[in-house]
Amino acid sequence: MKDIENTIDSQELINNWEQVSKQVTQACESAERQAAGVTLLAVSKTKPADMIATLAQQGQQHFGENYLQEAIEKIGNLKQRPEGKGIIWHYIGSIQRNKTRDIAENFDWVQTVERDIIAKRLNDQRPAEMLPLNVLIQVNIDNEDSKSGCLPEQLSELITDIKGYERLQLRGLMIIPAKADTNAFARTKQLFEEIQHSHPELNGWDTLSMGMSGDMSEAIANGSTMVRVGTAIFGARDGH
Repeated sequence: MKDIENTIDSQELINNWEQVSKQVTQACESAERQAAGVTLLAVSKTKPADMIATLAQQGQQHFGENYLQEAIEKIGNLKQRPEGKGIIWHYIGSIQRNKTRDIAENFDWVQTVERDIIAKRLNDQRPAEMLPLNVLIQVNIDNEDSKSGCLPEQLSELITDIKGYERLQLRGLMIIPAKADTNAFARTKQLFEEIQHSHPELNGWDTLSMGMSGDMSEAIANGSTMVRVGTAIFGARDGH
């Protein structure tokens, strides 16, 4: 892992996290929703294990990582530390076939499944002694060439494939909307509910991961149950 400059001190980090947590609560109140219904995922990519440990001590449980080798080092580090014991790890980066074993063995959630071959490999490589791997399907909601994700019309077939895998627990959808898209959140929520109705056999279909630092209030207003926030908590990132 490259050397990473810790650009903010612990107190500033805690202050940022408390401010973001308050914004989530306020967005829920504005949307007339229970704050307990929205999970804050702290996106800790490129940030050191010590910063994660600091937030874990404050009660932050869910952390998201994009870069696999960097993440595995941090997960291994924090497993040895008392403050790391309760961390729930989410993989939110792109998935290459040769990386599925490491993901299946180290993470609690994967938010970027878009193809059956990846889902099958994650299922087959998930250790039997671990709980099933929580999975979100990444949807390319705006059909952007630059973005990963399955298209909405491909969802039903992929869901049918994934629900047959015993080592995976299908939980919902994740999107990264186009910057100029003003209704991607509402369309994704509608898609989420359509799947809920057309696949009543899906136990645990409960998660809509959408919204980041700049648009989390809008996402929460449109039904997001998990917001992914990095910069607003950890400060600006060095290039990776």
